[in-house]
Amino acid sequence: MNEMLTQEKSIYLQISEMIENDILRNIILEEERAPSINELVKLYTINPATATKGINILVEEGILYKKRGIGMFVMKGAKEKIMEKRKEEFYDNYIKKLLVEAARLGIGQDELLTMIQKNK
Repeated sequence: MNEMLTQEKSIYLQISEMIENDILRNIILEEERAPSINELVKLYTINPATATKGINILVEEGILYKKRGIGMFVMKGAKEKIMEKRKEEFYDNYIKKLLVEAARLGIGQDELLTMIQKNK
């Protein structure tokens, strides 16, 4: 978790995304312990409530779970859940907009595919 916090998004969202990124990059593996709230507070000099809110997002999504007295752990299957969520977000944030703009410009599916393949 070496990424810096920025002002673009709420800090608690950035915390949850950084943990997700570490899971996607196999820095934190499934069934391994995730950073504790205290570790996040010290590392990023943030309020414990902010760190808790970021962790709770991942708990609600079934990415992390708590082992009483031990800490937060990555759920089995978490990486797949994150990948699916991110693919849906990619489609909603990029592909839909791309298709709308392509239609405005009169770019058909074949021409669009050619443009995409040209970038390989």
